[in-house]
Amino acid sequence: MWKPLNFLGRQNLILLRELIVTDFKLRYQGSVLGYVWSVLKPLFLFAILYVVFVHILRLDRGIPHFPVTMLLGIVLWSFFTEATSNGLGSIVNRGDLIRKLNFPKYIIVISGTVSSLINLFINLGVVLIFILLNGVSLSFSALWIIPLIIELYIFSLGIALLLSVFNVKYRDTSYIWEIFLQAAFYAAPIIYPLQMALERSRVAAELLFINPVTQIIQDARYVLINQDGSIIRATDLIHDWRIIIPWLIILITVIFGVYYFSKKSRYFAEDI
Repeated sequence: MWKPLNFLGRQNLILLRELIVTDFKLRYQGSVLGYVWSVLKPLFLFAILYVVFVHILRLDRGIPHFPVTMLLGIVLWSFFTEATSNGLGSIVNRGDLIRKLNFPKYIIVISGTVSSLINLFINLGVVLIFILLNGVSLSFSALWIIPLIIELYIFSLGIALLLSVFNVKYRDTSYIWEIFLQAAFYAAPIIYPLQMALERSRVAAELLFINPVTQIIQDARYVLINQDGSIIRATDLIHDWRIIIPWLIILITVIFGVYYFSKKSRYFAEDI
């Protein structure tokens, strides 16, 4: 069974710390630039998309601070992609450790997602610099980014728990998830403004907010960058019970992820 109190044990905390440090070190082991790649990867993607979608396709539609808005979306989406992908392969990659030691297996998945969380904080520091350079004045409302990051992490962890179990039995899971992420990246309003979808169909814009990541990204943009009311939130479009759908999806994902992982984790040593 899932025993959260075990996580408070000293040995489990030590193991979690060591796994996080090891994951973070191994990720850039042997590379010349090392940890700098954690910043360069989203910046390179941002630079390419900025040239194509802002200067060539003109998708910014005159939205103030659109480059920074796009960069923030890319950084948050990159965390979601990295955290879920790391969690997906965590159990299989730590098969030797699972067969040798008896410990709560969820620690392995958490270590992979926390490693991604460290990268997120590094990248958010870069975003903050871009925000200040673009003349955006931050207020106390910017602190709302903290619960939004927590919300995104919880959702990512819930998905990572599910994917890690599926990947133990079906190794095609990683390929399927990679394809899904590619499609979801362009389906979410990350590299294009939500106003574009709203201009074509209000229903389409509302449907985009069913995706919890869209809700989180738009709310993060609102609390950090919005100064003229140009950034649309879910509450600006939806005024009935549907507003809670993203949070319901997160809640269901986490509950089912914890339950399913707890049920299957006892068989990991045999199935890996």
